[in-house]
Amino acid sequence: MADHSYDVIVLGSGPGGYVAAIRCAQLGLKTAIVEREQLGGICLNWGCIPTKALLRSAEVLHLMQNASDYGLAASGIEADLEAVVKRSRGVAKQLNQGVTHLMKKNKITVHMGEGRMTGPTTLTVTGEKSKEALEAKHVIVATGARARDLPFAPADGKRVWTYRTAMTPPEMPKKLLVIGSGAIGIEFASFYNDMGADVTVVEMLDRIVPVEDEEVSAFLEKSLTKQGIAIHTGTGVEDLKPHAKGVKAKIKGADGKVTETDYTHVIVAIGIVPNTENIGLEDLTEMDRGFIQIDGYGRTKTKGLWAIGDCVPGPWLAHKASHEGVCAAESIAKELGNAEVHPHVMDKRNIPGCTYCHPQVASVGLTETKAKEAGHEVKVGNFPFMGNGKAIALGEANGFIKTVFDAKTGELLGAHMIGAEVTELIQGYVVGKTLETTEVELGNTVFAHPTLSEMMHESVLAAYGKALHI
Repeated sequence: MADHSYDVIVLGSGPGGYVAAIRCAQLGLKTAIVEREQLGGICLNWGCIPTKALLRSAEVLHLMQNASDYGLAASGIEADLEAVVKRSRGVAKQLNQGVTHLMKKNKITVHMGEGRMTGPTTLTVTGEKSKEALEAKHVIVATGARARDLPFAPADGKRVWTYRTAMTPPEMPKKLLVIGSGAIGIEFASFYNDMGADVTVVEMLDRIVPVEDEEVSAFLEKSLTKQGIAIHTGTGVEDLKPHAKGVKAKIKGADGKVTETDYTHVIVAIGIVPNTENIGLEDLTEMDRGFIQIDGYGRTKTKGLWAIGDCVPGPWLAHKASHEGVCAAESIAKELGNAEVHPHVMDKRNIPGCTYCHPQVASVGLTETKAKEAGHEVKVGNFPFMGNGKAIALGEANGFIKTVFDAKTGELLGAHMIGAEVTELIQGYVVGKTLETTEVELGNTVFAHPTLSEMMHESVLAAYGKALHI
């Protein structure tokens, strides 16, 4: 017999899990959450938020070192890595405490310990002092994922790092190799470059940030190279040999030649592995390469069992996990008899992606290439930051905004940005796509002046030959 019984149990308290729990509680369901480490999960404690704190420090350092560009004088500018990391950890701690408060506020029972499924809607939680049996009408698995290791050189936390060590480094890298040029790899490359490290990025594919539009990838590579980061695409790491003073790396270039180079440290950012093994899921539901298979609401093929976030198919983003949590919570409430709630299917076409390097990168929807491959005849608009008064005034005239429309219907298919604060600007296009807007509505929208957002308007106009400031 179970020690505790609930309407819903959420296994994992990351941005998917804790949001799902809150929404369940808001809908009147008796809810519990199980967490083995820290409330808030990887994103809040070791991912999205503390990395942005690090990057903010690097951004301020960059501005201070270039104060003369703004008519200011500053001398003796230097980075204190220990203090930068301390600030980042403080931000994470504050938000962890915030999630703890939200659990209490919403009367969600928290069980700290290792959760293991014993059936579709039952599990045990092994804590430091005791073991409890829990049961529920529904269980949401939100166990997240972890960094993928290189098979020939697993991270040791000394010379070979994943993002966790890179956020609390035991020492400042002098010569850093970053393997992988997705968002995580590029953000750490940008951070450590600004902090003074000699940074090299290697990417197996033919361009960096390969999920982004090709023009964005090319622009970012040129910009990062100008900042001093060495970038090698079409390049793979064949071997890493850590030693007392660094790491010897065998790198195979695009020309097929293998070279050996010494680095002081290596960051591995080559993807993720879902945390779905050894928690009792193997015989409960369908999985593919460890990822739990779900429908658009988060429902698995096993009655009462749901899954969200990084342990299900991508994109593996915190905001996608949170939204999936809401979809699942509302679907469960409806199944339990709530006639007032109206669940909706997650639409992955409208999920934005953001990379917080300098310059920032943001996008939503189809790239120009993907749109054409999907059979669309397209109209494309492109507007440079150099044509925007606010960007010039900010000293941030480096970047562009690109929009992709269906030529026949005017449907907004995608938007792609690189430049200052584009991670904030992208939401305008996300709202537009969610509302199924066309170029007519966007073209007729009044944008405030002077703002960076005016470039969004100009990019739309440019797709139809009506741009005003280029």
